[in-house]
Amino acid sequence: MHTKRRPPQNAAQDSARPFVTAVIVAAGNSTRMGGVNKQFLMLDGVPVLVRTLTAFAESPLVDEIVIAARETDIPNMLSMVKDYEIPKVSEIVRGGETRQESVFAAIRRSSPNTAFFAIHDGARPLVSREIIADTVQCAFRTGAASTGVRVKDTVKVVGADGQILQTPDRDTLWAVHTPQVFAREVYLRAAKTVPNSAMFTDDCRLMEAAGIPVYIVAGSYENIKITTPEDIALAHGILEGRDA
Repeated sequence: MHTKRRPPQNAAQDSARPFVTAVIVAAGNSTRMGGVNKQFLMLDGVPVLVRTLTAFAESPLVDEIVIAARETDIPNMLSMVKDYEIPKVSEIVRGGETRQESVFAAIRRSSPNTAFFAIHDGARPLVSREIIADTVQCAFRTGAASTGVRVKDTVKVVGADGQILQTPDRDTLWAVHTPQVFAREVYLRAAKTVPNSAMFTDDCRLMEAAGIPVYIVAGSYENIKITTPEDIALAHGILEGRDA
């Protein structure tokens, strides 16, 4: 575990609202990127992870950032945080074998003042401050919220033999993104009570398994996750469109 300076507690917090810790999950193996760590890939001259961290650092609703990373990547990430002068990063912790274990590791190192966790994929660098704000504010009202977008394509349920079994109503289908924001006590209760909670790949699924309702917030199709080399080209196109 590597510790970075922890800001004075409550230093940046608006006392009229709950304390929010952003948990940035950046501990994946990048297997679909050919083993190249996507967090360090450059987007218009800026590393993917730096763009992600900057979005949360600039949000007036986020008070602290904790990053979960592969142990071998922590020195590089510490250097990036310093070089780009990213505020609010209190710690970079060693992630676990699964995504959920990485989230749990970061949560354990969050401020004791934390009332809400805003969990986000480090490889979603194009998230906007508006999406962060909308999702956090929805969680303030409901206890659990996630951003996402309506599915554009017709989706089929297909059997193991390739046969189409069912066509769900597209009007009810959403592609879930991050951030996903949860009240601390709700999240910790789910993590403690749901069997095999460390094996989930999506925090909303953990809430569902615990019987806790999660509310969707309309996000943006630009909030893509960098997973394959094609995604880098798409992200460059989105950035060019924003600058036009």
